[in-house]
Amino acid sequence: MNYTYILECSDHTYYTGWTNELEKRVKAHNEGRGAKYTKSRRPVKLVYYEEFGTKEEAMKREYALKQLNRAQKEKIIQKEEGRIEEHPILPCKVTSTAQMHT
Repeated sequence: MNYTYILECSDHTYYTGWTNELEKRVKAHNEGRGAKYTKSRRPVKLVYYEEFGTKEEAMKREYALKQLNRAQKEKIIQKEEGRIEEHPILPCKVTSTAQMHT
């Protein structure tokens, strides 16, 4: 699986990225081995992710999310708030749909 994700940094800014190993990537960000942007803004919290079948789809969605302003990202993060359940592995919430997760 490939993922596009949004992290909330300790300074309340958002970082958007993509990966094929979500849990491992979030851990790397929190250990200072992720992006330069998140290294000085730890700890980070996974607040949103989407699953994709291909790397290209995940990268395309990452680009689209990076074009959004903060308010637009917050709207996406909170969109499914009423229909969420705790994810058993990741420190985030998952929507009832198979593709979009908060």
